Amino acid sequence: MAEFPPKVSTQTSTPEATGLGFRSFCTPDIGFLKSIPGILMMIEIVLGLLVWALIAGSHYHPIPAYGWVMFVAVFCWLVTIILFVFLLLQLYRKIPVVPWALVIFVYHAVATVLYVTAFITCAASVNSRGTNETSTTDFNNRAAASFFACLVMIAYGASTFFSFSEWRGPGSNAASAQA
Repeated sequence: MAEFPPKVSTQTSTPEATGLGFRSFCTPDIGFLKSIPGILMMIEIVLGLLVWALIAGSHYHPIPAYGWVMFVAVFCWLVTIILFVFLLLQLYRKIPVVPWALVIFVYHAVATVLYVTAFITCAASVNSRGTNETSTTDFNNRAAASFFACLVMIAYGASTFFSFSEWRGPGSNAASAQA
């Protein structure tokens, strides 16, 4: 029998090695989870869920202002989840044409303004306690929703600051602009 030629390679390629697999397409960025913007986004997701769950758990139908609070809470919560997954899986690298730093900054700024209005609306609509158990529960839910809406508003404000810093880039402050 003839010997197997020594110059023949018996190594096969895998989808991960060729860059066509799911693993190379969606590599999670663990560093993002540990960064301040990543932590703020996780806080926004958790506290935003609390806001809309507390509003949904109360009888808010007679008070139309809570419809606005519910819209802002659910909308920002869903968009933040989508953006979080997008950033975590580094999908923004697949679409380099989009100025992602600007998009993220604009989203956080808009979410901050929306949550300022939602917090003010929610806090102003909390009435004094009623006499029966249902209205006391509703009062507690609405008061807690106002508190958490304030925290989410602060978190979105901090995210706006950090995304603005990311968009402007390092070394772009007023002192360096004067030079």
